[in-house]
Amino acid sequence: MTDPTSLPNFPPPPDEHPLRGRVLDVLIDQGLNPDIDSDGDVAFTVQDQQLFVRCTEGDFQIMRVFGQWAIGDAIPADPLLRLQTCNDITLQLNIVKTGIANGTLVVTGEHVVTPESDLTALVGVTIQLVLAGVQMWHERILGGGEGDGPTSGQPAPDGDPA
Repeated sequence: MTDPTSLPNFPPPPDEHPLRGRVLDVLIDQGLNPDIDSDGDVAFTVQDQQLFVRCTEGDFQIMRVFGQWAIGDAIPADPLLRLQTCNDITLQLNIVKTGIANGTLVVTGEHVVTPESDLTALVGVTIQLVLAGVQMWHERILGGGEGDGPTSGQPAPDGDPA
C-alpha cells in the first residue's frame, strides 16, 4: 500500500473555485509547480522568486498576482522616501501597484477576469510586471534607473528643476 503522505496534492474540483482552478492549470502548463498555501492562495516560484495568486470568486472574479520582499539594510531607512518610490512606480506602471507593509515591499498586479479572458496571457504578463516592479523599485530607491531617485524630474520646492 502507498503511503498517503506521498500522494500528489490535487487541485480542487473546477466548480469549487473556478478561477483558482484555471490559474492552477495555467501555472502547471508553464511548468511552475504551483501549490495552494494555508491561506488558499496559489503559491509558486518563478526566477527564484516566491509569488502568489489570490483569486476572489463572486459576481466579479478578481485575480491578484503578488509577492512580498524583505527590505534590506542597503535601502535607505527613510519611510517617506520608501513610500514616494512606491508611489512613483505605481503611477508609472499599468496594472502594478507597490506598497510597504510592516517593513516589507509588496508588489501586486490585479485583473477582473471573465470566462473569456486569456488567462495564460494575463498570468504571464502580470508575473513579468510584478517582477519588473520590484526591480524598478530597488533601482529607483538606490538612485539608479531613470532619473536620480523617486522624485527625479519634479520641481524642487524653490521651483527649479531637480
